[in-house]
Amino acid sequence: MTTWSSTGDRRPPSIARIAMYTVLIALSLIVLVPIVWAVLSSFKTQAELAARPPTPLPGSFAPTNYTEALRTFDFGVYLRNSVIVTVAATALTLVINTMAAYGLAKYNFRGRNLLFLVTLGTIMIPLQVILISVYEVAADLGLVNSLWGLIIPPAATPTGVFLLRQYMLGLPDELIEASRIDGAGEFRTFARIIVPLCAPPLAVLAIFSVIWRWNDFLWPLIISQDQDRYTLPVALAQFDGQLVVPFNYILAMSVVSMIPVIVIFLVLQRHITRGIAGTGLR
Repeated sequence: MTTWSSTGDRRPPSIARIAMYTVLIALSLIVLVPIVWAVLSSFKTQAELAARPPTPLPGSFAPTNYTEALRTFDFGVYLRNSVIVTVAATALTLVINTMAAYGLAKYNFRGRNLLFLVTLGTIMIPLQVILISVYEVAADLGLVNSLWGLIIPPAATPTGVFLLRQYMLGLPDELIEASRIDGAGEFRTFARIIVPLCAPPLAVLAIFSVIWRWNDFLWPLIISQDQDRYTLPVALAQFDGQLVVPFNYILAMSVVSMIPVIVIFLVLQRHITRGIAGTGLR
């Protein structure tokens, strides 16, 4: 009979731990299989994509789909727009939401809790309900058909305010009082004391914001009227208007559009668990 043996003093894994890892591996495969399939399919030709039954591997790994899509498509323009909008909107989101959360967490004023509940309640309002009103405001401000129209309107997010406020409630007020006693102003206290301590939730919010802005489709479609203002999701949708839809090009450009989000996630992933765990209800 085979028994568990080890060079150290570690105990054999329990049945519960084995079952847990089995479930985690199975769930990981469920998430990864579509991504791997999309990457492999991005190298296939139109005929290979239409083959039945489908083949898992392409006939060749030559980057023809990528080079042809870049040549046919103004990918550089759309990529530039997406990068500008995502970076600027994420930075603006972090600034606005951090300031709003700091005021709601550390300042005592009448109606503070009511204002927070109203802010939190806007999460339940979908964009489609307020789309016309937001568009009219953007038009009055001259933001239609400009990158600023893609950056400014969705900058303030109630989800970000909630995450940051809940984290800030756990920061001791003595730090702020000591900073004020030392002569620091309100903004300096906020920038030098509060913001560095909020690195974990800020990283979480940055990841969320990058995903939201990079994948946003409806608002850029409405606010952008010229093709040179399109972001990647809107531009990729234009492939569907062609007489013959080039699914191989769409898959290639979709894989390219996934890379920045994956890179941001890998860079900031160590902050996710700590940031979300620190934003629990207090």
